[in-house]
Amino acid sequence: MPPKVLVIGYGFSGKSFHSYLVSLVDDLELYGIASRNPETRERIVAERSCKAFASYDDVLDDPQVDIIVLATPNNTHADMAIAALNKGKHLVTDKVMCLTLADCDRMIQCAKENKRHLFVFQNRRWDGDYLTLKDAMDKGELGDVRSIEMAWQGFGAWGGWRGEKASGGGKLYDLGAHIIDQICMLFPEPIDSVYAKLHYDLPVTDTESQAYVTINFKGGRTGICDTSSLAAISKPRMAAYGTKASFIKYGLDPQEKAMIDETIDAAGEAEENYARIHDGTVEIIRPTLAGRWRNFYENVADVITNGAESAIQLGTNRRAMSVIDAAFRSHEEGKLIHLNYDEA
Repeated sequence: MPPKVLVIGYGFSGKSFHSYLVSLVDDLELYGIASRNPETRERIVAERSCKAFASYDDVLDDPQVDIIVLATPNNTHADMAIAALNKGKHLVTDKVMCLTLADCDRMIQCAKENKRHLFVFQNRRWDGDYLTLKDAMDKGELGDVRSIEMAWQGFGAWGGWRGEKASGGGKLYDLGAHIIDQICMLFPEPIDSVYAKLHYDLPVTDTESQAYVTINFKGGRTGICDTSSLAAISKPRMAAYGTKASFIKYGLDPQEKAMIDETIDAAGEAEENYARIHDGTVEIIRPTLAGRWRNFYENVADVITNGAESAIQLGTNRRAMSVIDAAFRSHEEGKLIHLNYDEA
């Protein structure tokens, strides 16, 4: 029998991301979804044809549940994950996995002590734009890449819990968690230091209006993460600068829009958003490789059922969390934060 999956929350993430993607994987069973709202529970049964749970305690006490997925506000992830792991459940947490490096270490240690798997939903390691940049770097098309800048921008503040600092809202914890993860995967060497400047310019929210994070690597490379709610005109999504050529890419991975319509396999990149690679003389257009978010949950099934290696290693998540943690400390203290090897 395939492992039974229980998703906590049926907001945008729980409905359009997690329960939908789980339902596409033959080797997993969408067993149930939890919501405190009785009307939402009725929708869960009608739309997902699975059980609806009213409380987290009910989920934890159900011996049929093998895997719990947290599609909940960011500030809840650490304690809810630890409760699930202590109950012998495997755990998938949406990103950001937690709010501090200390909580990250608590979660990892709890998973080890209980011999359970802890997965972080870094689905954007299967974005087409990221895969295209990685492929160009792996093939040496850019030479020695010395810096990468990634931006995820929009205009206006977010509402709901994502617009509340106490809930772990704000774009740095949300989209920034993906950007920082991607930069850290492309530049795997130890991190030397982090500097961040956050702006708070929107009176309707206490989360940052813009976050500009610089990551300095021990090999001399630089990564820049720019998340903004003040960008009516956006920067390129990705820009990489190497000794042989530069890489520029606009536009967002098309899977999310298709996924909302529950037609993710129909996602396709518009040609005007293909990457451009320029060596100072000649420009070439680099078609976008196909992304595939369902790989994440297919890997979860393979790890739990067959003992396969996790595609999202906890060490890589801890490394990215060290950057996010340092970024907030850098802004609060107004200085460069140095990371030693153990911290990164």
